[in-house]
Amino acid sequence: MIDPAVLLTYVLIVLGFVFIPGPATLLTVARATGSGTKVGIATGAGVAAGDLIHTFMAVVGLSAVIATSAVLFSFIKYAGAAYLIYLGICAFLERSETRLADATPSISAARAFRQAIVTELLNPKTALFFLAFLPQFVEPENGSLALQLTAFGVIFVLLGLFSTVVFAVCAGGLGNFLRRNPAVVKWQGRAVGSVYCALGVRLALQER
Repeated sequence: MIDPAVLLTYVLIVLGFVFIPGPATLLTVARATGSGTKVGIATGAGVAAGDLIHTFMAVVGLSAVIATSAVLFSFIKYAGAAYLIYLGICAFLERSETRLADATPSISAARAFRQAIVTELLNPKTALFFLAFLPQFVEPENGSLALQLTAFGVIFVLLGLFSTVVFAVCAGGLGNFLRRNPAVVKWQGRAVGSVYCALGVRLALQER
């Protein structure tokens, strides 16, 4: 059983992490602003699903393999960067006129969910974060190490999902207001595309 004091400390630290705007927040806000709250929440859920997989990788030791292999780390990093830039280019090429005419989201919630999973999985820094962060709160005297790692990982995912839902609701409301302005819609795809491309370049330039 996890010590209550350790658990409380962990929750407070994680809350500080998840409410500091990072790549996951930016992706969620970009999607929610451009395509509505539902798509933003789907993006946040996709990030959470990706983080659950990263938790599993940390528990079984796959993250450690990534940490020790420079080739594998670089491959995943550049694949993730290329994918983000690809999504950015797609956003740039979207026809704002069509979006104005039919008033439908530029992307479905299901597609946004899938893209977010892939984006999160192709970020090796996230894998290394889970590998380095979760074990700091594990105490051998409290039982199974794997169960403790899993519990801490699930708590992180749930708190992260909560934060992205909050950001998605706020950004979605703002997006609904902005999309009533044709001038804003005209630049919407470019703004979203810029966010994705910037995150892709940032990921490509990161070191281990």
